[in-house]
Amino acid sequence: MAVAMNGPKQLANRLFALLREEKIGEFNAARAGGETADLSNGDFRGLDLRGMNADGLNFSGAYFRGSDLRGIDFRNANLEGASIKFAHISGCYFPKALSATEIRLSLEQGIRMRYDA
Repeated sequence: MAVAMNGPKQLANRLFALLREEKIGEFNAARAGGETADLSNGDFRGLDLRGMNADGLNFSGAYFRGSDLRGIDFRNANLEGASIKFAHISGCYFPKALSATEIRLSLEQGIRMRYDA
């Protein structure tokens, strides 16, 4: 899957707006009600996203620099090409296709994470 190599974007959808406003409870309620959105290439820098239901979401190419992601289960989310530099990731689950090295390099150097083939 090709990931756009542009900078982070402000997306025009309700779920993105809820995350940008750190309204995690409302975001999760909307998801539970069947709402979904493509969040690829989104700008999530510096946000507190703890408690977010990330199941099945597309975060490919997203920027999470300095975000608080503690405890989020990303196992069924698409994080290919995402960057997590300086993010708080304690207790996170990541997709099996992401190696520990990819996660560490993204956290420390800001590289975009690549899935193992």
